[in-house]
Amino acid sequence: MKVAIIHDWLTGMRGGEKCLEVFCEIFPDADLYTLIHIPGSVSRVIENRNIKTSFIQKMLGARKHYRFYLPLFPLAIESFNLKGYDLIISSSHCVAKGVIPPPSAVHICYIYTPMRYVWDLYEDYFNKERTGWFFRKAIRIFAHYLRMWDFTSSGRVDYFAAISNHVVKRIKKYYRRNAEVIYPPVDCDKFSLSEKAEDFYLIVSAFAPYKKLDIAIETFNHLGAPLKIIGEGQDEKRLRSLAKSNIKFLGWQSDTVLKEYYSRCKALIFPGEEDFGIAPLEAMASGRPVIAYGKGGAIETVISLSHQLPVTSHQSEKTPTGVFFYEQTPEALIEAVKYFEENQGMFDGQSVRNHALKFDRNIFKEKIRSYIMEKYMEHGFHR
Repeated sequence: MKVAIIHDWLTGMRGGEKCLEVFCEIFPDADLYTLIHIPGSVSRVIENRNIKTSFIQKMLGARKHYRFYLPLFPLAIESFNLKGYDLIISSSHCVAKGVIPPPSAVHICYIYTPMRYVWDLYEDYFNKERTGWFFRKAIRIFAHYLRMWDFTSSGRVDYFAAISNHVVKRIKKYYRRNAEVIYPPVDCDKFSLSEKAEDFYLIVSAFAPYKKLDIAIETFNHLGAPLKIIGEGQDEKRLRSLAKSNIKFLGWQSDTVLKEYYSRCKALIFPGEEDFGIAPLEAMASGRPVIAYGKGGAIETVISLSHQLPVTSHQSEKTPTGVFFYEQTPEALIEAVKYFEENQGMFDGQSVRNHALKFDRNIFKEKIRSYIMEKYMEHGFHR
């Protein structure tokens, strides 16, 4: 069986790349296709693959500004010649699922989201605060074409597996297709409990518009409490300009450093609406609670301590692992942080970690391997 793995781009180790790493382990001889690859930006497991890039790799400024070539992504992904492959696995949040598979191949897509740039988060990425007049006009022209292409190319996928029920609903809405949920992996062995939390809150995130980090910054500007932010991205300059001295930007950190911050923080702050969200589970694997926006993937991973429960009341059937807020405003997050401060004794570190273990990397690896082989055999049987 000859296998090709398709991934949108290789520019850093985020949640999607951690899933990709597992695919590379399951199929160590597979070829890896991607729009652009920055050598050294991903793990050794991925770097050691036979990586084949598109013509975007050679475009002017592509390493730093590859997103500017978004209108060319469909053409680039379709340019890959996949003749001779029996199994195509696309790991997709943008265009990877739009490759053109050979007629006899089985195409299984593990999808993080339909292309967020042109569907529900279009205004977040291309509003007047973040893009110039000319670029907004140009992308508006291309957005219609990209939506049509994204819908049409979904028909090239034989089977969809999605990272959450939240994403399943969007696949149904935008593609009119069904999908099975297989939650992404959290390498729980990399994280451990600390005996005592220190006096700071933590954010671990890429600096993308939809992450809503500005809400967290405004919140902690008001509260004056220490907040440490690990990450980098396109919104960094703007976010730094908003922050007061109690907020520290630490850049992107190694797994070793990240482990320390997770285990020592009071709680993780998670203000965005995510398709799933790996960071909350990494924090919980470290025994730390999560203060999260109560929508999207977080409601599938965080067990919230109800605002209706007084401190002295009996806990619900499930041990809480965090607190939700339900409006993406500084006011709502301020209330949630204060509520957490008043109820810290309701959270048990070992119980929080035990909940995260249900999403462990080994569980994901076995589930996705079984799913792929089951669909491959099933498809071959019906051919």
